[in-house]
Amino acid sequence: MNTNASTKLQQLFETRGAIKTIGVIGMGYVGIPAAVLFADAPEFDQVYGFQRDSKSSGYKIGMLNAGVSPLKGEEPGLEDLIAKVTGIDGGENSGKPKFTCTSDFAKIAECDAVTLAIQTPFANPKDLIPNFTPLIEGIRNVGRYLTPGTLVVLESTITPGTTAGMAREILEEESGLVAGEDFGLAHAPERVMVGRLLKNIREHDRIVGGIDAVCTGRACELYGPVLTKGALIPMSATAAEVTKTAENTFRDLQIAAANQLALYCEAMGINFYDVRTGVDSLKGEGITRAILWPGAGVGGHCLTKDTYHLERGVQQLGPDALDWPDDIASLYVSSRQINDFMPSHMLHLTESALQQIGKTMTGAKIALLGWAFLNDSDDARNTPAEPFYQAAIAAGAEVRVHDPWVDPETAPDVPDGADITRDLEAVLRGADAVVIFAGHKEYRNFVPAEVKTLCGCSHPVIVDGRNVADPDEWISGGFVYRGIGRGDKNGHAV
Repeated sequence: MNTNASTKLQQLFETRGAIKTIGVIGMGYVGIPAAVLFADAPEFDQVYGFQRDSKSSGYKIGMLNAGVSPLKGEEPGLEDLIAKVTGIDGGENSGKPKFTCTSDFAKIAECDAVTLAIQTPFANPKDLIPNFTPLIEGIRNVGRYLTPGTLVVLESTITPGTTAGMAREILEEESGLVAGEDFGLAHAPERVMVGRLLKNIREHDRIVGGIDAVCTGRACELYGPVLTKGALIPMSATAAEVTKTAENTFRDLQIAAANQLALYCEAMGINFYDVRTGVDSLKGEGITRAILWPGAGVGGHCLTKDTYHLERGVQQLGPDALDWPDDIASLYVSSRQINDFMPSHMLHLTESALQQIGKTMTGAKIALLGWAFLNDSDDARNTPAEPFYQAAIAAGAEVRVHDPWVDPETAPDVPDGADITRDLEAVLRGADAVVIFAGHKEYRNFVPAEVKTLCGCSHPVIVDGRNVADPDEWISGGFVYRGIGRGDKNGHAV
């Protein structure tokens, strides 16, 4: 660490004073709740939410400034908080909002701290090259308007080494300033789940990693005021990057373990959920048996890619950096592949059930229920329903899609020809097979007799990918049942 540089930066922070004006780049599932929570904290005076005025997402600017959340699905407290900090609710901020959404990136020059919450997907996970284009554009925008004494924080999940590497290089190139000497730079990864965004930001511990101790300390000043239960956990920027990618990689691994066990239970003709209950019953000091739930597949922006960020972080170190057995594949990548397989398994279950009633996928009418990857949410990013849909269409089936939350006009990557509707009866009517991909509450209280009437056949198929349907009720109701992990019921007599 350059002591003179750190001293200079510390003096710049002290001269600038406490953080009062904050910029948040990226108005999505991470940026919106983060921005309004900053605005709600009395320690801060003004928050700018930066959003490109593009055809695909420019609508968010007007909605947010009108006090309306552009996010769909259930997000407790978010709509009210947006209305409060924009002054729309007529409260203490009326006429002088603490939060404003803008496409004018020049206002970055007014900010004491700027955070970036921009997606970092992989176009092709096999080549381990992420699409950093939107993030790079955001970093360049910050660099163009960066002033001495500003703190820059990356919240996006990124390949380990990115903060101190690529991000630092771009910021210095655009600004002519030096990170760690003229401005602060840190990584503080988001740790949120759709459906509980505000709660997660307030209550989860916050990982904060600067490129040096001075940057880490300044970033802790930024995040401390929004925490209610969560604690600040300081570390280096690269350690923070590894922490975020590793925690999602481990969750993906745990889901894969549950999925693999569910497939084993199906093969052996037993009930996965009995096994899970039995394993979970072993408790005591030093005993940890964390088994998650199997399902139709893993979706979302995080778990589907963060394993590859972690893998890439190691591979970039060179072929001799990692001591690893030559003949064993990465445990993490293998887990990712198992979870990617589950939509194919859902297709196999559907084919098996149709075969039992003398039908094939060719010409079958399938009601696909749930396009969102998460129950009671509109988040359809990397939904596992999409590969199932594509495979079923390729096999000659007619697939109709229902989701009570997803807006097909704004949902990402909807295949050509896919008609996502909120008309449940229209999707179920005449269906040979009902395939459940999301555990939405609307699907948890189905009455088999009513669904069968809509299907209009003597033995329709029900394929449960989220353990929301009681197999005995559906089987006694005349359905051919298939379920993930239900080896005790799959293949029952009709």
